[in-house]
Amino acid sequence: MITRDFLDGLRRLGPVRLMEPMRRHTTWGVGGPADVYFVARSEEELVKAFVLAREHDVPIFVLGSGSNVLVGDEGFRGLVIENQAGGVERPRRENGWLLVRAYSGTSLAAAARRLSFAGVAGLEWACGIPGTVGGAVVYNAGAYGGCLRDVLVMARLADGRGRIVEMGPEDLALGYRGSVLTRGLLRELVVLSVDLRLWEGDAQDLKRRVHELDARRKAAQPPGRNAGSVFKNPPDRPAWWLIDQVGLRGHRIGDAQVSEKHANFILNLGRARAADIAALIELARSRVRERFGIELELEVTLVGEGF
Repeated sequence: MITRDFLDGLRRLGPVRLMEPMRRHTTWGVGGPADVYFVARSEEELVKAFVLAREHDVPIFVLGSGSNVLVGDEGFRGLVIENQAGGVERPRRENGWLLVRAYSGTSLAAAARRLSFAGVAGLEWACGIPGTVGGAVVYNAGAYGGCLRDVLVMARLADGRGRIVEMGPEDLALGYRGSVLTRGLLRELVVLSVDLRLWEGDAQDLKRRVHELDARRKAAQPPGRNAGSVFKNPPDRPAWWLIDQVGLRGHRIGDAQVSEKHANFILNLGRARAADIAALIELARSRVRERFGIELELEVTLVGEGF
């Protein structure tokens, strides 16, 4: 419950916004208001805000770049913490590897580019993923044959009392675009940082590889307001192919449209509502289910109310 004591405690940490429109903070550009909105600019602020909300029994959503979420038109009843607690430490050598600590509010793509251009290999596959390091842990982010599990040594998380917990890939059960966190088994934890095991590479070769991946991504993925791939790929056939086969490429509900370029992307053409995007999602799932007997699983997370 949101009380004066809770708000006063949060304001002691930093500026607080009430009824903040979430459409301003998501790549889809949709979403109703969050009751309370707070930007954590350091790990200390992130932990203290998280603990404070737990103490007052206020629902929490920790927001990274807003690139993998669909917030409902009626918004979020509780506290949204925008995680800007970022930074990447200088690589340190250990047993022939380069160990790098990256904090959870860091842009994953920016970190991947910075390290690749400095001759640190192992993260170049992430150069175009628009999320944060924290989100990468939650979803085991991956692309072009690589994923976080391949390079993760350990993640640091905090619980609702502010205690630090260290978890490896097995503890987190990192799998295809998911973890124990996406399955709701560890709701009382917030990601603080990751330690990555990378290695030395040739900076020019890595730069060429990043540019090659940029070109592949630009050729395959549509521009405009979207949240990346909407559905996980089933084992046998990619989600875009299934959606294409059931006649939904280019299909539109309101200002939400299944991309004509890549059918696993849904675009906001200007004034789409979350309900329009959700309706396209459900239409794709039902048609694929009816024709192929396949249940498409969401890669994006539905947050809040109004669906």
